[in-house]
Amino acid sequence: MKHLNFVKYFTRIIVALLLFGSYACRQATKDEKKEEIETVEVKENLEPFFKLSLAQWSINRMIRNDGVDPYTFAEKAKAWGFTGLEYVSQLYRAELEAENYSAEAMQNFVDKNNAAAKKHGLTNLLIMIDGEGPLASTDSNERAAAVKNHYKWVDAAAAMGCHSIRVNLQGTMESEAWVEASVDGLTQLATYAKEKNVNVIVENHGGPSSNASWLASVMQKVNMDNCGTLPDFGNFCVKREDGSYYESKCLEEYDKYLGVTQLMPYAKAVSAKAYDFDEGGNEAEIDYIKMMRIVKEAGYTGYVGVEYEGNELGEEAGIIATRDLLLKVQEQLK
Repeated sequence: MKHLNFVKYFTRIIVALLLFGSYACRQATKDEKKEEIETVEVKENLEPFFKLSLAQWSINRMIRNDGVDPYTFAEKAKAWGFTGLEYVSQLYRAELEAENYSAEAMQNFVDKNNAAAKKHGLTNLLIMIDGEGPLASTDSNERAAAVKNHYKWVDAAAAMGCHSIRVNLQGTMESEAWVEASVDGLTQLATYAKEKNVNVIVENHGGPSSNASWLASVMQKVNMDNCGTLPDFGNFCVKREDGSYYESKCLEEYDKYLGVTQLMPYAKAVSAKAYDFDEGGNEAEIDYIKMMRIVKEAGYTGYVGVEYEGNELGEEAGIIATRDLLLKVQEQLK
């Protein structure tokens, strides 16, 4: 009887161990599947690799033609879902010129924009500077004067917590002379800006600056940490009918995808230019998937600024269409 009881007891232990092992295997499989599902969910909920800012030029017609107060920029950007602000100096020109760009007038510009940005919880990023003289002039005195004219904007950017001012490189159309003058003008200005912890960044913005190979060469020669680029998805016309930078018909255009690729290694901001859209909500002239893949593969994780310049949509509708396209592309590039 004792022997039989032992066999029964031992058999029960073996069965119990087998059942426990089977349960443990099933539980491990469940845990693995759960972990796999959680991993997928994490991937699906990845944060976008960029943040959205709004270039004030997108509402330039509202301001210049419709009388909209430029100091409502932060309010509008907030309502449209943006978190960063990119100011445009020329949209404040009338009031600042009337005061001869006095220290008081510049301080008023800074204070009002700071107050608006703080009220709406937005971040000041940069100021786009126009009309302050040719930084790439072949005349050293004219170039030096242009550099000095930009000082007040460096100071304003520093006071507003902006990381950069965007400048133009105009002055000559001849490639070698342009590169040489650009290097000198930028080095002078970036040296001053470095003391204020402000970057000086150049946009491909007509003429020689729209030749990305030349602009990249300028960056290499300047070789300063606070000097870089602002690649724009458009603005790659290198030759116009009347020889101007912006106004007449474009006769020759640099490859925009190659251009952005060449400028991204020096980028401290990115401008998502948009003109018009097709029925699917895609930009009609620019492949945004291709462009944003270039931006992502360059390792860029900063702000991407919406800059709508189209004619078919109103400014607000165009801004929203560009914003939505970027959000759609962000999902596709996860």
